[in-house]
Amino acid sequence: MRHESPDGGAGLRRHLPDGGTRPGHRLRFGSGAAGIERLEASLTGEGFATHRHDTYAVGMTLRGVQTFRYRGEQRHCLPGEWHVLHPDEPHDGVAGTDEGFAYRIVYLDPSLVQDALGGAPLPFVADPVIGRRDADPALAACLRDIDEPLDEVERLTLTLRVVRTLVRHSSVRPGRRAPLALEALARVRDLIAGDPTVRRTLAEFEQVSGLDRWTVARQFRDAFGTSPTRFRTMRQLDLARLLLRDGVPLAEAAQLAGFADQAHMSRMFKRAYGLTPATWTAALA
Repeated sequence: MRHESPDGGAGLRRHLPDGGTRPGHRLRFGSGAAGIERLEASLTGEGFATHRHDTYAVGMTLRGVQTFRYRGEQRHCLPGEWHVLHPDEPHDGVAGTDEGFAYRIVYLDPSLVQDALGGAPLPFVADPVIGRRDADPALAACLRDIDEPLDEVERLTLTLRVVRTLVRHSSVRPGRRAPLALEALARVRDLIAGDPTVRRTLAEFEQVSGLDRWTVARQFRDAFGTSPTRFRTMRQLDLARLLLRDGVPLAEAAQLAGFADQAHMSRMFKRAYGLTPATWTAALA
């Protein structure tokens, strides 16, 4: 979906005749690329339930006060500040004031981070809020117009800018460790992603990778930030979101994405995005 970029997020508000703002969510997806998703969102009223994605989430607050609970602490992100969320880390998201809040965000596949770092440990940013003075203006430029298409060069540039921010603020420093079998793990990843509606066996992982199942389970998370099972669920949800955006009914989308039923998809959807499928679909701008 393509729409005009709002002015500082203000265009996302739902105005009432008396000048007030109606509670609700607004989501607008911009142009992305393989492993990259860009989103602009606005929230007033009820917040996002606790959820977790299997990507890095690096975003900037546009207006209002964004508050979220992360690793046992309540955090606050003001306009112009950034938040950095590690893959598979639970968090919520609520407005700190009645005004609500808006933000732009880029979701980056950990495999791109691995490619950029050449197999080094995935960066972990312990303090998820980055102040204005420490923010990278070049990264902000990548979210200035999320509708601008990303070609191969721009995809690489955006990835490197995000990775530079992650490394700069990371509490994990590169050190000596046993190398990850990245090529073998990538084959497992590709097998799952090729058709996430199929439940693969451990024997298939061993066969395609040449690794034993324990090594696959341990190193997959180290390489890509989540488990093979969770990775499959997220790829099913990617498929479900595409179907829902195309107007496919919930029950049919659940079936086509390989979930047991609509209720199963709804549970997984809310755990991943903090909204039910129905609320998410209604929020699309």
